[in-house]
Amino acid sequence: MIPLAVLLVAGVGFGAFLVITALTTQPPAVESGWPEGPPGRRATARFRTAGIGRRAAFAAAGAMTLGLLTRWPVAALSGGVLGWFGIDLVGQKEARQAALERSEAVASWAEMLRDTLAGAHGLEQAIMTTAAVAPAAIRDDLLLLTARLPSEPLPSALRRLADQLADPTADLVVAALVIAAEGSPRDLGVLLGSLAEAARDEAAMRRRVEATRARARTTVQIVTGLTAILAAGLLVFSGGYLEPFGAPLGQVVLAFVAALFGLSLWWLARMANYQGPERFLTAAPGTGAPR
Repeated sequence: MIPLAVLLVAGVGFGAFLVITALTTQPPAVESGWPEGPPGRRATARFRTAGIGRRAAFAAAGAMTLGLLTRWPVAALSGGVLGWFGIDLVGQKEARQAALERSEAVASWAEMLRDTLAGAHGLEQAIMTTAAVAPAAIRDDLLLLTARLPSEPLPSALRRLADQLADPTADLVVAALVIAAEGSPRDLGVLLGSLAEAARDEAAMRRRVEATRARARTTVQIVTGLTAILAAGLLVFSGGYLEPFGAPLGQVVLAFVAALFGLSLWWLARMANYQGPERFLTAAPGTGAPR
């Protein structure tokens, strides 16, 4: 009966996951026009909303599963916390890949601007020319920039672009464009070429770092998986061994053990994450535009 109970409880937890995911996932927006921003920004907003929904679903499923199996409040709380932060421990690969693609796209766009400016185009005209053929990772943001240009000064629109991209490499390129738009654009092509080369070098370095830290992430996944399998095995085949944890003192000990285990997993995950440079085109206090 114990294995059957485990399967039933796991099914209830998975059902809670599906229900919360369905309630928190937004339907696709209408693609005609940009009433809610360009397609790329809408996709980013939907991704963030879906990410919160997935966290909530995993947390509810983890808390419900462990709570029903053990009837221990500490176990239920630990399951909820593990479900919420589980994406950080074993996921985020798509986010890291998107950041790399964005840095490389900024480098390619800087090279496009440099080559277009060499043909005696003005800066604003060069931006409008290159926006439609820019790499897909930043194309929607550049198209929104060109849509702002008829009604907004170029320096202000560029600062908004930096805030949307939220990338240190993009800050360097945008800062060079803002200086050129507010003053003299001399040697802008040479500067853009240097920034593009630096951006590509940084992206290559980050790819090497990602390859090196993949082993640490694999360690986190293995430790988490083996611990979960061991706990499930004890619950199914050796429930009497865990009975002391049901007492009040046992709950205190379990909370201490769970806290140490969670801290160690967080430390391993933090070691495996890439710590990028700080942005310097940040939003000014009380305004929505970066400075």
